[in-house]
Amino acid sequence: MIRKNSLKAYILAARPRTLSASATPAIIGSALAYHYQHFRILSAVICLLFALLAQVISNFANDYFDFKKGIDNDERIGPKRAVAEGWIAPKRMLVAIGILLIIAGLLGCSLIYYGGVHLLIVGVLIAIFALAYSGGPYPLSYHGFGDICVFVFFGIVPVGFTYFVQALEWTLPVTLCGAATGLVVINILVANNYRDRETDAKSNKCTSIVLLGERFGRYFYLCNGIVAVVLCQYFLLEEVFLAAVLPLLYLLLHIATWREMVRIGSGAELVVILGKTARNVLIFGLTISIGLLIGEL
Repeated sequence: MIRKNSLKAYILAARPRTLSASATPAIIGSALAYHYQHFRILSAVICLLFALLAQVISNFANDYFDFKKGIDNDERIGPKRAVAEGWIAPKRMLVAIGILLIIAGLLGCSLIYYGGVHLLIVGVLIAIFALAYSGGPYPLSYHGFGDICVFVFFGIVPVGFTYFVQALEWTLPVTLCGAATGLVVINILVANNYRDRETDAKSNKCTSIVLLGERFGRYFYLCNGIVAVVLCQYFLLEEVFLAAVLPLLYLLLHIATWREMVRIGSGAELVVILGKTARNVLIFGLTISIGLLIGEL
């Protein structure tokens, strides 16, 4: 039994199992900074906290707006949502979103000291994305743009700017790592959308899988992980061999998870794929980061 508006309710609404999506790019960005001898622990920690807060804000907003739009109904087969289940009152969720936006804003402003005033623009864009993903007059996730948003704001942007605030530069390997991370993190969204494709279609939530079909979703998931590992092979050119080789461990788990997803096909059993995909994201981040760190020892 979950008491209404309790701390446990907010923790569940934050979807802790999926927070690897925001932690991983911050970890990789800092590992890159360490490898290229630019690491600053304080700015790295701030970036990690900001990334986690941004995802929690996005998750809270998604919980609230999906409830308001009637997406989270009795036919939903995914993990339970806090507002729809009555664990958190809608107005309380809006207040929580506002408070977290203020905290994230203060953290983001502290990074201006390290990376310059133009980081303010980046912070504003991240806040807009967190809310526009499932809210506003044109929610991006309802019109097939969710995958692109995740690629940019859970890949390119957090990896790139976590590195930038420490190094004050943006390089090719940073871009490649950002792209690889974005592709891996997208699969958390794909796992959700693949599972919910039938109920999303009934609710007029036009994810890329609703628009392009189950077969697309199946191979989109597989190819994202493969391409991400291919991008890591860039480090062979820099002779940082472990940063290229260790992500192959992620690839083995990725393919195994994909095969399980295809075998299940549909229904409530697909819920397990979300957790395994989030685990795989973290393993990807740790393998490439360890490869970069060991390369400096």
